[in-house]
Amino acid sequence: MVKRPKGAIIGIGELPPVRYSEGKTTLSLIAESVQLALADAGLNKEDIDGLLVGPQVGETPQHVPATVSEYLGIAPTMSNTVDLGGATGAGMVWRAAAAIEAGMCETVICVLANKNEKGNIPRSPNRNPIREFDVPFGASGANTSYALLKRLHMESYGSKQEDFARIAYWARKNACNNPKAIFYDKPVELEDILQSPLIADPLRLLEIVMPCAGGAAVIVTTEEKAGQAKKKPVYIKGAGEKITHRAVSQAPAVDQHPFAFSIPHALKQAGITGQDLDLLSLYDCYTSVVAVQLESIGICQPGQFGSLMREHTFGHDGDYPLNTHGGQLGFGQADLAGGMSHIVEAVTQLRGEAEGRQIPEAKHALVTGNGATLSETTALVLGGEPS
Repeated sequence: MVKRPKGAIIGIGELPPVRYSEGKTTLSLIAESVQLALADAGLNKEDIDGLLVGPQVGETPQHVPATVSEYLGIAPTMSNTVDLGGATGAGMVWRAAAAIEAGMCETVICVLANKNEKGNIPRSPNRNPIREFDVPFGASGANTSYALLKRLHMESYGSKQEDFARIAYWARKNACNNPKAIFYDKPVELEDILQSPLIADPLRLLEIVMPCAGGAAVIVTTEEKAGQAKKKPVYIKGAGEKITHRAVSQAPAVDQHPFAFSIPHALKQAGITGQDLDLLSLYDCYTSVVAVQLESIGICQPGQFGSLMREHTFGHDGDYPLNTHGGQLGFGQADLAGGMSHIVEAVTQLRGEAEGRQIPEAKHALVTGNGATLSETTALVLGGEPS
């Protein structure tokens, strides 16, 4: 077994996603998420000596850790901004463990939040290579870029629209078991997905996350302190990370995407295989992102995720429990905090607290994060027992 960052998650807090967050600030959503995590862990803010936060805090363009620390009333001995897009949440967890191992701190709060106001349309700053090679040819925004990646998979392997639609179908089906999900009690049929409006060929509306507001936080501490935690701790068993590009025009071949490295690396650190996993908590901003992850885990061959989806079930009581909270496609994507929801669900399952959707005897969970256009990837293996 290779060396891994050691640590454990002892607290989680998550705000139910809402379509719009009238009267809220990013800082207030951060504070609410942190309060929930502290209460879950049975800690006070004075117990926190490390802070990891995302780069998108609308109330400040810079000095983000200092601004958040001041707002929370903490004085961390280690703080940083983690900027990995949708991989930020998972990236925070192993960085927290690494900082603890380095002796910089002992208990780290990792927090992400996003407000979403009516009529507020965020625009990307006009400064990066995408403006030179992608935007002039119409590849502007996530939908267009992910549509190109989905088309590449279809052309390379012969995958069908129905194969991708099944991923969205299971996300919405699983969301119906989670009262906190934004699409709770709102199932869809496979045909509904296939007939939903075409947004960017070949992507359809119900294959794409709906932006919303929310926040989430997790607390990471030493394995020693985890033994005295208020609730059952969840241990970091392995981690992997890989960045390959930023602009979709610079993306590698479909069989060389970054998850093909980060997921196997995390499994190797944990000393397990994909068949040992009880929960697949996979980042799902688009159905095509889930497809390539399934093929990277080792439970099916590259290009064969469609057969996997047709031949197996993916609910909490299924063959391969997948995003049992509904994933971002069913639970909701509160910007970068959407990725944190996959960590919260994994911890909830490994604690045995997922009422109405509990996986029997869950021991190992894979959590992933994805930023930009299948560019920045992080993978974590979490387990209910220490090494």
